[in-house]
Amino acid sequence: MDIERTHSDVVAERREPGARRAALLALATVFLAFSVIWSPLPPPIAAGDDTQAADAALPADAPWIWPVEGARTMTAPFRAPAHRYGPGHRGMDITASGPLRSPASGVVAFRGTVVDRGVLTIDHGDGYIITLEPVTSALTPGDVVEAGQVIAEASAGGHALPGTVHVGVRLEGEYVNPRPLFGDMPRAILYPCCDGE
Repeated sequence: MDIERTHSDVVAERREPGARRAALLALATVFLAFSVIWSPLPPPIAAGDDTQAADAALPADAPWIWPVEGARTMTAPFRAPAHRYGPGHRGMDITASGPLRSPASGVVAFRGTVVDRGVLTIDHGDGYIITLEPVTSALTPGDVVEAGQVIAEASAGGHALPGTVHVGVRLEGEYVNPRPLFGDMPRAILYPCCDGE
């Protein structure tokens, strides 16, 4: 039996399991990184697709009523993401202060705080769900609302600029451009150009 073991022999024996563990962890990390890199992404969504989907399947009670009365300005338009989880703007922001109206009849699906802002979600049927934020509301889930009924007050918080409200619409679970759902959409006017050139 060899009793002449040195301190460095003992330390080396003790480090060996740790070294194996570290090597296995490094190998697992490399494997995970490569599997993420080579995993397929969902197919991209063309920016026009969501607008066309909303135009093609307008709800029976379209056009909807604007949530704000009087003059309004769109401060941030809908921007479709390149893929389901990509960056974009899944709705539109419009100037708003004071009371907000339900764009169509429906049932309150959610009212509460999400992160730092009040959110109100209404199911309008036919697969259409609208979300307004930031808002304060006394409604509760299950409350029935009518088109034009005051449903909330514009408030502050979230990504929307002060004095604006975010209007998001989902159709069958997918975000769509809400703009075509509302009335008085201005039409493009094309003017002649360039004196016959």
